[in-house]
Amino acid sequence: ASALLALDGTHFLQLGCGPDLLKKLRQGKWRVEATLDLHGATLEQARTRLDGFLSSCLQHQLRCVRVVHGKGYGSKGNAPVLKETVRRWLSQLADVMAFVECEERDGGTGAVLVLLRANTTRPANDRRPC
Repeated sequence: ASALLALDGTHFLQLGCGPDLLKKLRQGKWRVEATLDLHGATLEQARTRLDGFLSSCLQHQLRCVRVVHGKGYGSKGNAPVLKETVRRWLSQLADVMAFVECEERDGGTGAVLVLLRANTTRPANDRRPC
């Protein structure tokens, strides 16, 4: 595996990043600079909005963002479709260094804090993202 997505989907760490990154993210080392709320979106809409949001965040060099996908209570059969899919998508993106499930006050299991790659000025062949 090129990266580590927790089996329960609660956190993700890009390969080559130290576990202290997750700890610092959980502790709030980075201030949340933007939030995307995907409540009520279809998978197709969610993918388009997530891609656009992350591109914009990277362009503006935002480091820490929150993605609210909901807990799935509004979905058919109360199954959290967006939750699992959004987290899988995030774990596949090279620009995502890590994510952790939010504290209950910030959305709990219905949201994740995402840490994006810091500096986009490095040459593309430099694969040290952290």
